[in-house]
Amino acid sequence: MPFAIMDLGAAPPPWILAPFVILLGAIAVGPLLTPRLWHDRYHIFSVCMSAIVFVYYLVGRREAAPLIHSLQEYISFMALIGSLFVVTGGIHLGVAGEATPWRNVVFLAMGGLLANLLGTTGAAMLLIRPWIRMNRYRITGFHIVFFIFIVANVGGCLTPVGDPPLFLGYLRGVPFFWTLEHLWPDWLTVVGLLLLVFYILDSRNFRRAPRPVREKETGRETFRLEGARNAWFVAVILGAVLLRGAGASWGIPEAIMGAAAWFSHRFTDPSIRERNEFSFDPLKEVGWLFFGIFATLVPVIHTLSVHAGSFGHPSDLHYYFMTGSLSAFLDNAPTYLTFLTLALTLHQPPLHLLDPLDVARFAASDPHTLAAISLGAVFFGACTYIGNGPNLLVKSIADAAKIHTPSFFGYILRYTLPILLPILILAGWLFVR
Repeated sequence: MPFAIMDLGAAPPPWILAPFVILLGAIAVGPLLTPRLWHDRYHIFSVCMSAIVFVYYLVGRREAAPLIHSLQEYISFMALIGSLFVVTGGIHLGVAGEATPWRNVVFLAMGGLLANLLGTTGAAMLLIRPWIRMNRYRITGFHIVFFIFIVANVGGCLTPVGDPPLFLGYLRGVPFFWTLEHLWPDWLTVVGLLLLVFYILDSRNFRRAPRPVREKETGRETFRLEGARNAWFVAVILGAVLLRGAGASWGIPEAIMGAAAWFSHRFTDPSIRERNEFSFDPLKEVGWLFFGIFATLVPVIHTLSVHAGSFGHPSDLHYYFMTGSLSAFLDNAPTYLTFLTLALTLHQPPLHLLDPLDVARFAASDPHTLAAISLGAVFFGACTYIGNGPNLLVKSIADAAKIHTPSFFGYILRYTLPILLPILILAGWLFVR
């Protein structure tokens, strides 16, 4: 049973929420204040914050179920992230002469479309390295941020495969093509505005580049694909994801993903990964930090679930911003389930998340409310590095490539607040209210 709808009794005390807040604060300021110490000890800090929550539930409450479920979700998360990271690391897309502003816009638009077929994680892991290489002569932090905005988040809202919250909705009874039918105007508007802003910023960046760089960027287009056999392993991983929707027991899809990653790493020419500058360090960082996030998130979701009834009768716009504000800092999948549960409970007559017919009925009778929850979960995941799984992994890959990416707060202050948030508010006003 999903943790967001489990009957967990009384809410935990407020102090147990502190590990989550402290961990987020450390992720935000640690690399700024003590970069070397943080890089050497972040995994220890993450484990310590997790241990507080484990002791509280296992000793204080004698409740292992929420921790077990969170651990299962973490393993599933890392199986998907890790397998795609390894497999796409064996695919080398050679590009040259592709970094003019217009060509960058086309690349990002194609990445946004591809996210609906491979998921935001698959598309981001496949395209981030070519994106870095094609912009290597003038790449800056905003290139990475807009890649996260479009490819790793907003782009994947047209199919259930695109983003984990939508996939959970599909598993619960939302028809497969419901997202494409109801969310395409929002997708087109937000992606279009983001591409427009990116084009303006990238045009300014291009004009400031030295003349030899501009001439190199406008040169002849060339593409070279190596490691194409790994596309079969990507298909196997996506098949394992869909296998869960067919009712496969937990552990089977994860084992298939792990096997695909192992065979890919074992049988791919090592020179391809060398040209990709492949390293397990970014995956290691994401694995340790998200271990802490998943663990310390347990009492947060617990508290949110217990107090869900106190939200009253939200409007669709309220659902959009409530789901979005929490999805920016919490895992957007349980946030989606929490507010979907609330909406089903407040429906007259009340509906139940565990009944697929009830969920399908809700999708047909209240499409605007479901759209508000879906858009809030997907779009606002781009607001921070931890809003969606691929975000931090993309940043880690960029950092490993020696690209100066914005800090946690720099990301929010320089890009989320002045660019992304106004676009999302406009989209809410146009399509949700």
